[in-house]
Amino acid sequence: MFMTTGDLQRSHMIKTVVSATEHTMFESDAIDQFEGFDDLIEKVKADLMQKAADNDGDGLIYVNFNTQVVRMSVAPRFLVVTGYGTVVKLAK
Repeated sequence: MFMTTGDLQRSHMIKTVVSATEHTMFESDAIDQFEGFDDLIEKVKADLMQKAADNDGDGLIYVNFNTQVVRMSVAPRFLVVTGYGTVVKLAK
């Protein structure tokens, strides 16, 4: 299984597009917790790889990640990472 942010320079068939989202809540006593994005990105990567495997894919191409800090009106803030990519099957 492979993952790349670009194209694949060999014959392949596109299976589907998958996405995954993970989030965590800011702790109220800490000011900056942006290093939490690293853990969330790793979780999203694992989710994307699992979805690719579930769709009988050999890998993912054009993988992208979006990061957000979401603030609710009275609730705490959340770190949110969404990832998406195209599942491909390599030609034999």
